[in-house]
Amino acid sequence: MRTSTRELFAKHGWRVDRALHNYIYFVFYYPYVKTMYRLMKFISVYLYWFSPFRMVLNAAFNRYHSKVLTSGDAGKLFSINEDFRAISEKNKRIIPFKYAYRILLLGANHIAVMDCPCKKTLKDRDWSINSCIAVGKGIAGFWLDHGKKYNVRKIGQNEAMELIRLFRSRGYLTQAFFKVATGGSTGVICNCHPDTCVSLKATLFAKKIDNRLTMNAASGYSVMRDGSRCELCGNCVDTCPVNAVLICSEEIAYDRLSCLGCGLCADNCPRGALTLYRDSEKPLPLDLDMIKKD
Repeated sequence: MRTSTRELFAKHGWRVDRALHNYIYFVFYYPYVKTMYRLMKFISVYLYWFSPFRMVLNAAFNRYHSKVLTSGDAGKLFSINEDFRAISEKNKRIIPFKYAYRILLLGANHIAVMDCPCKKTLKDRDWSINSCIAVGKGIAGFWLDHGKKYNVRKIGQNEAMELIRLFRSRGYLTQAFFKVATGGSTGVICNCHPDTCVSLKATLFAKKIDNRLTMNAASGYSVMRDGSRCELCGNCVDTCPVNAVLICSEEIAYDRLSCLGCGLCADNCPRGALTLYRDSEKPLPLDLDMIKKD
């Protein structure tokens, strides 16, 4: 047994079932995600009326989810050179889900990237496939040992951030993923497009039947517009992944509550008319500096 596999099982302790789930999840990353996406879509569309299936769907949304990141908060994840542990239930103010909310980055300068199962499942463009990033010695090491069929490769912190910037310039938002079966903590950072991200698509399906269901926690920010700079070019409308911005009668209409605070509109505004501000009505940001001070 490889060292990374032993460490994976040790992380889960007596919960061998979760360790096996963790192993299967990453070793069979693409078929796992493809199968679960189709299953959850089928349940949400055809079987949500039946109580046992409703419980299955609700459980899935509590155990597999993401936190939207701004480019600034992502940059902090890719620049730390020390172990970072935040495992308190206080984290539910940041990641407002029932089970998986630990922020645990051990050996965070160990980073790997491999093919994204969501993009493969939903047929994204070829250039975008190699985009799923593992942060931390344990998870990155496991990917490097077991992910050759998914074109895994080791990268540095600067290259990881360059990938984030490239994808954000093309309309892909940044998300940190949390999953009970992988230890209930972050470590996977991905570049997600609403058309080719399983978690974003799953939330879209689920909200049609229950608006409370979501896999995606907002970043904690909202957007402020400087009217003196804005030329109503419509770039923010085209960029927003959740249609929170519209132009109506030569005016900007902004749905603050629907906005994920991803910052794509601000990053890509040609006039610098948009900025992010901390929104007290949304979850706290996954800002490592802020968490350290808490």
